[in-house]
Amino acid sequence: MSISPTDKKYTVCIVGVAGFIGSHLLEKIIREYEWQVVGIDMVPPTKIEQLLGAEKKWAKRFEFHQMNIVDKASVPKLRKCIEKSDVVVNLAAICNPSEYIKQPVNTINSNFTDAQDCINFCVEFNKHLIHFSTCEIYGRTLSSYGLDKDDEKNYLLDEETTPMIMGPVSAQRWCYACAKQLVERLIYAHGTENNLKFTIVRPYNWIGPRMDYIPGVDGKDDGQPRVLASFMTALMKDEPLVLVNGGEVFRTFCAVQDAVDAVCRMLKSPDKSCGYAFNVGNPNNNIKIADLAEMMINLYSKITGKPKGTTRKVSGEEYYGKGYEDSDLRIPSMKLINKQLDWTPPTSLATAMEATMKVFIEQYADKLANVKRAADAPASGRAKRSR
Repeated sequence: MSISPTDKKYTVCIVGVAGFIGSHLLEKIIREYEWQVVGIDMVPPTKIEQLLGAEKKWAKRFEFHQMNIVDKASVPKLRKCIEKSDVVVNLAAICNPSEYIKQPVNTINSNFTDAQDCINFCVEFNKHLIHFSTCEIYGRTLSSYGLDKDDEKNYLLDEETTPMIMGPVSAQRWCYACAKQLVERLIYAHGTENNLKFTIVRPYNWIGPRMDYIPGVDGKDDGQPRVLASFMTALMKDEPLVLVNGGEVFRTFCAVQDAVDAVCRMLKSPDKSCGYAFNVGNPNNNIKIADLAEMMINLYSKITGKPKGTTRKVSGEEYYGKGYEDSDLRIPSMKLINKQLDWTPPTSLATAMEATMKVFIEQYADKLANVKRAADAPASGRAKRSR
């Protein structure tokens, strides 16, 4: 027998709990709700250890399972976790543009093939699945193909009416969006054939503390994080901010604290969220990437007192590799989520960006300086010995 979200025994299974979004969702649930949480992740719970250690009483409401859900040995464990839960939030996926070009097969498998066990177990045990998709499934806007830029249907992304237009197969940048779109269609199909209770989340560039990584510091010596972490890395290393294809595309950013509130409303009101795909973003925070760079340069100088940084332009192929294309504009329609869940995001881009940047600086500035000193030391030593 299913349990209502009003019951203290209501159990939320979060797959990907130790990541950026998962850690914030866990924090909100633990602080503001009385639900039980089963957390699953393939990495150690570094981002949530401080949260869980702060108040030991929370440990009674949270259990963590470290496993890679792709491994055959982990599948029975995943099945048990889902069986004893009432709702499953699936966050597990590759979602980094640099990986779409380098590892297209892995990207497709991660976002489509590897999601199917969660889906099938939710069907088997009649559980509510909240699956994370992406705003990238919309592809390019109609306005980018020359249609009237002032007609909102040509640029505003609506969950139920907007067509999804992607580039050619040779442009492998779209493999992520295509895999996400296909898994959405699979989930809808299970809803039709097998009565799967589902909700789909389409995030629009959520930002906040604990997002992404800094190359050379977080155990990753290479690779390229997403735009905010990339810009922060450059600022803290006193290097130019790289504008891919001139930074002419637009992105719409949303504070992660606002976004997880939307997800909690989906959890709290399954009667209003089941059967829908929801845009979760802030249309007021739409900005050209070149302007974002300028904003971050000014904020970094304001926060640290250091001189303002610079930018440099590179082509998408030079930066990411052959096969790179990008969506031009991502502005979400908010009609559906406002109607169903009465959700409107309150946090401005300036507020969210400054708060996020301060955490990056506090967490990484000294570490990057130490890395730089360590890298410079051998060269300095050799120079002295050669005299």
